[in-house]
Amino acid sequence: MTTKSKYLKINDYGIIGDLVTVALIGKNGSIDWYCMPHINSPSAFAGLLDKDKGGHFSIRPSKKYSSKQQYIQHTNILETRFKTMSGNLCLTDFMPVKHVGRLYENQFPTLIRKVTCTKGNMEIDVDFMPRFDYARAKTVLKETEKGILAENHHEKLYLYCAKKPDIKDNRAHSKIQMKQGQTIWFVLQYNDDRYLDEERCHNAFRTTEAFWKGWVNDCDVCQIETGLFRSHWKNIIIRSGLVLKLLIQDMTGAICAAATTSLPETIGGERNWDYRFNWIRDASFTVRALYKLGYVNEARKNLEWFMHICTENVNPEKIQIMYGLNGEEELKEETLDHLSGYMDSSPVRIGNGAAKQKQWDIYGELVNVFYETRRFGIDISDKEWKFLCRIVDHVSKIWNQKDAGIWEVRGKYQHFVHSKLMCWVAVDRALKMSKKLGKKCPRKKWEKVRDEIKSSILTKGYNKKIGSFTQAYNSDIIDATSLMIPLMKLLPFDDYRIQNTINTVLKKLCTKDGLVYRYEHQTDDGLRGKEGAFLLCSFWLIDVLAYSGRVDEAKSILLRVLDFASPTGLLAEEVDPKTGESLGNYPQAYSHIGLINSALYIEKAKQHKIDISDMDLRIIAKKFHNIFKESAAARKAKKY
Repeated sequence: MTTKSKYLKINDYGIIGDLVTVALIGKNGSIDWYCMPHINSPSAFAGLLDKDKGGHFSIRPSKKYSSKQQYIQHTNILETRFKTMSGNLCLTDFMPVKHVGRLYENQFPTLIRKVTCTKGNMEIDVDFMPRFDYARAKTVLKETEKGILAENHHEKLYLYCAKKPDIKDNRAHSKIQMKQGQTIWFVLQYNDDRYLDEERCHNAFRTTEAFWKGWVNDCDVCQIETGLFRSHWKNIIIRSGLVLKLLIQDMTGAICAAATTSLPETIGGERNWDYRFNWIRDASFTVRALYKLGYVNEARKNLEWFMHICTENVNPEKIQIMYGLNGEEELKEETLDHLSGYMDSSPVRIGNGAAKQKQWDIYGELVNVFYETRRFGIDISDKEWKFLCRIVDHVSKIWNQKDAGIWEVRGKYQHFVHSKLMCWVAVDRALKMSKKLGKKCPRKKWEKVRDEIKSSILTKGYNKKIGSFTQAYNSDIIDATSLMIPLMKLLPFDDYRIQNTINTVLKKLCTKDGLVYRYEHQTDDGLRGKEGAFLLCSFWLIDVLAYSGRVDEAKSILLRVLDFASPTGLLAEEVDPKTGESLGNYPQAYSHIGLINSALYIEKAKQHKIDISDMDLRIIAKKFHNIFKESAAARKAKKY
């Protein structure tokens, strides 16, 4: 067996969680990624990053099988269904949300696995191989009265099961015979030795299901059942909302950019990063998406969280682009050389050195999120306004300096057009809020800065020879962030420079499948190798086409991009245009935010009577429904 054949495809995983941490479970029944007690803690199972050393907990039929995954509707409870020659098996995985009910008062995670033989009979394999601290710490397995205890000097992991596995070489394995109608429960508890019997497991399942369905019912999209658009887009938006909810830390409101670390942007490449942190940029996008869906509490909680962190630094210059999920500023980047990486894509990294970069766009994101959330009835306090004023005064001083940009290049700093755009946004939105709210500000000074930034962008950021805005000043490199210029309202959508830029992006960055690269590959970003297409950029393109009145083009790209969601509706950071396989960390908040926004933009396009028919919407809905039945790779295989 080759190294690559040991690994599942990235989009063959589903995700579950409890608002504190998450686990990724493959369609082969294996938990291959699970960090405890928090999403950014060291892993106990990291088979995703090293199939041999990382650790896993698998339950699957002993004999040859086929399988597929699905979620119980409107929940984050995952079902993996196996089919064999002798019978069928349903593996149900979920994590009880701790603050729901008295049963789960501690904050240590619990993962429950329910195995039911739904037809015939079969033998199942159970393989339990935890490896603490990214497989760096010694892990010892022992038998207990009810199952297995895995421990090192600092951590304990209890596995409760009906039949004790046999332990050999610190790995527990058993084979269990099952017949139709039989159910077996497996309970995995971190630093908690309380035994959960079958009745308590049933109660945990019912409580967890009720929690997720109750949360979904609070979504504005679900409150309106009438209208063709609402019914067709509801499942798309709900699944993306459920993913975002899993990435939000319930205790603090911090938002994880993605659930994983070091999943590669190209197989065998070095562009492997740890995304288990709260980026100001990503969080601001997420906050706006949550507000649009009606989840005001979650949005406001995160807004208050990074407001608290940012206002502790009176000097805006000290605000970092990202923080740990408990507000940590030191996110030292290191490599785990003992792990081979997903499909031998090394290095495996934890921490993120980009935390100390200068990226001017974050100031525009901060101010803009306050500006946009005001539409949802959120007032801006005097303290918050003073903070925003300090931000704008700082932007007035630094906007014409070079930075690392939104893509966090590890090469030289440049005058990135997108960074200038977001500096303009910071000043523009603050001026608008000052006028609407009657807040005091140095208006003439700010207006002058706003005009200077805009003039600078239009003079140095637009290349007349190639007919497009570019990645940096006086450059000829095309960058998808140029699509944000009309979305941020620097120029109207019908401006010839915007339409020229859209056409250039379509020509130079967009593939035949509607996938959009972040920028042209000749960009000096300080790293070797190439990367996949970035899904968020595809959604940006869809948005600007829809608002430009080019709805047929937007619809066509959306139909193609939806093919690249996983069978359970999850989106990775990137896609390999050649193979259709998911790349990068997974699932990615950015991608799901983009999908939510594009769905809402198309609705708005229809409301504005842009040419999009009911039949178009039926096609889109059917297309999304089909992704749950067949992978993008399988469809591509049919073409050839």
